[in-house]
Amino acid sequence: MDFILAGFIEAVRLLFGGDGQTWSAVAATLKASTGSMATSLVLGIPLGFVLGYFDFPAKRQARLLVDTALALPTVFIGLVVYAFISNRGPLGEMGLLFTLPGIAIGQTILALPIVIALSATAVESMDRHLRTLLISLGAGRRQLLLSSLWEVRYGLLAAGLAAYGRVMTEVGISMMVGGNIKWHTRTITTAIALETGKGMFATGIALGLVLIGIAFAVNVCLSFLRKR
Repeated sequence: MDFILAGFIEAVRLLFGGDGQTWSAVAATLKASTGSMATSLVLGIPLGFVLGYFDFPAKRQARLLVDTALALPTVFIGLVVYAFISNRGPLGEMGLLFTLPGIAIGQTILALPIVIALSATAVESMDRHLRTLLISLGAGRRQLLLSSLWEVRYGLLAAGLAAYGRVMTEVGISMMVGGNIKWHTRTITTAIALETGKGMFATGIALGLVLIGIAFAVNVCLSFLRKR
């Protein structure tokens, strides 16, 4: 047990001592996850609203496809993205392989089905009499849309939180697409896997504490928004 205690002590030293390697992984993680989550929310919430609110042909098949995408392994997503952005792939000329934007693309594919599925579920659970009430009050299409989104705001927040948690903790995409390059594309999760495998237990704990801290901060922000 002594090595665990020593690891925690060393982890605190690395974090508060401004260890460059540790904070480089933190910065890379935040950059990639912020880009992927912004894209996922911008695309996923409207698509989820359409999927949950409207009836259209092949809606059942579309929902089945989205639900199936929820179970996609991260290594499979990493493999597909790698195939497209590698030098021999159709997007190879864009130079996205072993870059943070490349990682963000893979993480967007990972998070998007989560946002769509949970947003659609939140919309489907909305009071069906709300639409009739709003129309009877003279609400236009824009007011109808905004009022419906406001009604399911907590469900949308939960969708974003679930997707963010999945993105922050994935390893396969970051490892395969980013290459785990030190000071460049090494993220928190890939650094934990690498450093722990090398016996650098303290660095792994330090980065794990950062992950916990980010998750706690996100939950605090959501709690504040709910109270507001």
